[in-house]
Amino acid sequence: MRTDYCGALRSADIDREVTLCGWVDRRRDHGGVIFIDLRDRDGIAQVVFDPDAGEHFQLADRVRSEYVLKVTGRVRARAPEAVNPNMVTGEIEVYGLQLEILNSAETPPFQLDEHTAVGEDVRLKYRYLDLRRSEMQHNLRFRSKITNAIRNYLDGEGFLDIETPILTRATPEGARDYLVPSRTHAGKFFALPQSPQLFKQLLMVSGYDRYYQIAKCFRDEDLRADRQPEFTQIDIETSFLDENAIMSITEGMIRKLFKDLQGVELGEFPRMPYSEAMEKFGSDKPDLRIPLELVDIKDLMTEVDFKVFSGPANDPKGRVTALKVPGGNDKLTRKQIDDYTKFVGIYGAKGLAYIKVNDRSDLENGLQSPIVKFLPNEVRGAILDRLHAENGDLIFFGADKGKIVTEALGALRCKLGEDLNLYVAQWAPLWVVDFPMFEENDDGSLTALHHPFTAPSCAPEELNKNPLEALSRAYDMVLNGTELGGGSIRIHDQAMQQTVFRVLGIQEEEQREKFGFLLDALKYGAPPHGGLAFGLDRLVMLMTDSDSIRDVIAFPKTQSAACVMTDAPGAVDAKQLRELSIRLRQKEDQVG
Repeated sequence: MRTDYCGALRSADIDREVTLCGWVDRRRDHGGVIFIDLRDRDGIAQVVFDPDAGEHFQLADRVRSEYVLKVTGRVRARAPEAVNPNMVTGEIEVYGLQLEILNSAETPPFQLDEHTAVGEDVRLKYRYLDLRRSEMQHNLRFRSKITNAIRNYLDGEGFLDIETPILTRATPEGARDYLVPSRTHAGKFFALPQSPQLFKQLLMVSGYDRYYQIAKCFRDEDLRADRQPEFTQIDIETSFLDENAIMSITEGMIRKLFKDLQGVELGEFPRMPYSEAMEKFGSDKPDLRIPLELVDIKDLMTEVDFKVFSGPANDPKGRVTALKVPGGNDKLTRKQIDDYTKFVGIYGAKGLAYIKVNDRSDLENGLQSPIVKFLPNEVRGAILDRLHAENGDLIFFGADKGKIVTEALGALRCKLGEDLNLYVAQWAPLWVVDFPMFEENDDGSLTALHHPFTAPSCAPEELNKNPLEALSRAYDMVLNGTELGGGSIRIHDQAMQQTVFRVLGIQEEEQREKFGFLLDALKYGAPPHGGLAFGLDRLVMLMTDSDSIRDVIAFPKTQSAACVMTDAPGAVDAKQLRELSIRLRQKEDQVG
């Protein structure tokens, strides 16, 4: 029906006769000459109809926003004063010769242009209209380019694209499963996969060596800007490669994506141990664009009379940390400091002490803070020296259980970076490595930091003797404070796997129930293997500078995990429930 896309026309097309199809973005009547901005997925072209077009001019007078048109006309140069430098088609226009209205349209519930100021709930309710906006079309086109580039890269590295099941067995992977009742096996359920983790390991046992998949995953968990109940992973697994080789291949993929699609050279990614990331940045996904670091001062506070500091300083599980904001005296008001105090409270912090450095040479009178009177001069001086504090700097303090201080000041560091625009680079990638194998629960039991198939970097005997000292062969790729992807070398040795289960307190019956099919497979010549999974939605969000992954997914869910466009999830009738051997509890039963 058409010869060209609207957004593809350029000055080289002048004097060509073209046929375009699309939607009316805007219609303007300028003294008997009608201008129509015609929009399709590639962009907008301006079409001009004048009375010489006869009946087609009369037809153009009838069209309204979002009408679907077919237009035939001749490409011509715009008058110099009419050139629009903000449009890729801004140097040309189409002189309309023929017009066909393919469909009319009701007035949209919101304006479909860059000036759209409408709530997300309305945008998601009418998502099919929201997707017509240039911003959304750019995002989804860019997402398509990313997935195409990923496939080409991995195909070139010898990877096979293999699908894994969507209906599978529930396995413990850190979040609640979405369950699917079985009609043919009454009382039993499939689960939607939280990831293809076990299946990709089985593919390595099967000898497929290099696997990838752009896979749908499902997790029933609390949502936020970078989480959805259904999301997409770039899932990768290899055999006979160590972590350095896997990291090299996947880093090469991300670097090529940025170079080819955005003209950005990321350079080699630095590597940072998990312990350093938590100590200096309060996060296992540090944003290195922000030049602020946490500095431990626990040793300086053991003898002070101020119990808020001395208590955690003398607690083996406590932490006392300082965060310096250069020039913060002039940048932050008392109200902002109070707001930051409320902010760290979200993470369990009981307060946020601070010191304003007015004159560091005068330890008696040059420091301004409610807590200064509790600190001897020698402690004041030692703090300033350790933080290399200068006049005009503001220092925040955290003192509490280690986990609370780390999370609170780590989050404050990121918020200060955003609020004060402290970023020193546009992109800051890195690898975080040397994660602990386990973390300790409040009751003293241990949990795998990643999953129980992650290989440790020590022998089984060492793991069994000092499990909390053991490091894993895991690695996360981080970009601008967002975890793009994570993975590990897997356990392929039965003795090591049993040691990990023993440390975690997973008995043989539970092992068989949860992982039986994988454990059976590992008996039959499992190769050394490992892999990594990237969050495709997060990657596209970052590369398009979007605020939420919902802006890079065609049909996302809301933060309450609902689809307001289709009104899902919805009720089902009694017949369907009977076929599935399901009976819903009445409200009074639920209360009781």
